Amino acid sequence: MEEDAGAEMMSLAKKLWPLDRSLSGDGVRDTLGIIQKEIPALQVLGISSGEKVFDWTVPEEWAVSEAYILDPSGQRICDFKTNNLHLVGYSAPFEGVLGLEELQGHLHSLPAQRNPLCD
Repeated sequence: MEEDAGAEMMSLAKKLWPLDRSLSGDGVRDTLGIIQKEIPALQVLGISSGEKVFDWTVPEEWAVSEAYILDPSGQRICDFKTNNLHLVGYSAPFEGVLGLEELQGHLHSLPAQRNPLCD
C-alpha cells in the first residue's frame, strides 16, 4: 500500500516539476488544475493582478518565453527549457554579451550542491 502511495506521489511530482510556477500565471493555474484532479474538493479562486488581498497586492504575471546562457563556443550551458531553476523568478529581461567576470555578479548557485546531471 505504501509503495503504491509513493509511486503515485512520484508520478504527481513528475507532472508538477516541469511547470513554470511563479506567484501567479499559467504555471500556477496548471499546477492547481493537476492537484484538483487528485483532490476534486479543492476550490480554486482567481484573483486579478493588481488586486489588493489583505496587506498584499497580487503581482503582474511573470511569463518566460526563453532564457539561456551561451558559452563562448555558442553552446547553451543554462537553459530555462531544460531546468526552470536556471532562472531566478521575476528576473528582468536581458539580451547581450557579458564577460565571465561581469556575468558572475548575476549568477546564483550553491557550489557544494552542484549536480552535474542538471548542468
